[in-house]
Amino acid sequence: MGYSSVRGGMDAIEHAETLIAAQVTDSDHPVALPQVTDHVELLLDQVMGEGGVYDLDLGALAVKQAEGDPIEAGFLLRAYRTTLPRVGYSFPSSGRQMRILRRVSSAFRDIPGGQVLGRTRDYTQRLLDFTLRDTPPKTPAPIGDIDALPSGAAPEEFPLVIDTLRADGLMHEAPRRTSDDEPFDVTREPLRFPSTRAARLQVLARGETGAMLSLAYAGMRGYGGAHGYIAELRYGDLPVQISHPITGGPVRIGWVPVTECYQVVGGDEGAQHTHDGTEDHEHVQGENPEYVVSYGIVVGRNERKAISMSILDGSLKKATKSGAAIEDEEYVMYHIDSIEAMGFVEHLKLPHYVDFVASVQRTSKVRELVAAARRG
Repeated sequence: MGYSSVRGGMDAIEHAETLIAAQVTDSDHPVALPQVTDHVELLLDQVMGEGGVYDLDLGALAVKQAEGDPIEAGFLLRAYRTTLPRVGYSFPSSGRQMRILRRVSSAFRDIPGGQVLGRTRDYTQRLLDFTLRDTPPKTPAPIGDIDALPSGAAPEEFPLVIDTLRADGLMHEAPRRTSDDEPFDVTREPLRFPSTRAARLQVLARGETGAMLSLAYAGMRGYGGAHGYIAELRYGDLPVQISHPITGGPVRIGWVPVTECYQVVGGDEGAQHTHDGTEDHEHVQGENPEYVVSYGIVVGRNERKAISMSILDGSLKKATKSGAAIEDEEYVMYHIDSIEAMGFVEHLKLPHYVDFVASVQRTSKVRELVAAARRG
């Protein structure tokens, strides 16, 4: 059997691109960008989070152009992001400043400020709603004041649940940064191992939801990591503040929706040692066991990813020698990146003619040597 290389032409590539464009634009029911932002909000949040760009119009355009493929849409956003100049920096925002829309704790029944269920499918039956095929569902009748909290009025700021553990002396506190150096920026510098926690959290925040969920699930089933408790899971808007050009003081220019998860691990079942990347952070469990917080934050409403991120953050802080994959920061940080993973896997579709011809030639040569050895 003979093998020969095939020359691809630009005509074929251009025709392939034309077919894609026709599929997107020539539909009998074209999708408008407001329909994407209004009806597939969770998909849009996932794409913007993994693409590293928060812009509803750009996210909706990416989703439409990618025909709903979240990884391809995230790729489009990341590629566009590289063309944007960095015009400034915002001040750090704390979860205590969040404008709360949802806030629950599975570790405590009663928390300061109260639990706020908000919008959630946690308690719904997973049954198809066939009324959505024809007509929009009727707006349900209001049941009391959905914004009312047990305390009667919503506070402007909700305290963090882990602050209660801190007040009781149960939380292990890592040493705070003393260096004035800027945090590591994974969008401008290549990753180095061991990495700082700032770098790890940046990579995790942009990680692919499915990959992070899979690794977190493996950790919970015993393949590394630890089964912690969700002290607090919250969704809402964080203020974006920059320096005023005249006064120099902080001024709010907008809000960014985020999902935040604080998970506590430790106590009488915590890890023997934990560390924080290149920072000197070590906790030795002795007569007074403490809890260690692991953290997850993602853009938009994506609780599944925020919880998975907090699990992986806790696993990557462990210093055990178990050999578990999710305690290996290089393994985790490289393999949860959807763009890297997609490129490496899907590049197999591109021409590998020369490689395969060389493989066939080597195989044929080995077969000839084996046949000659058997005859001799």
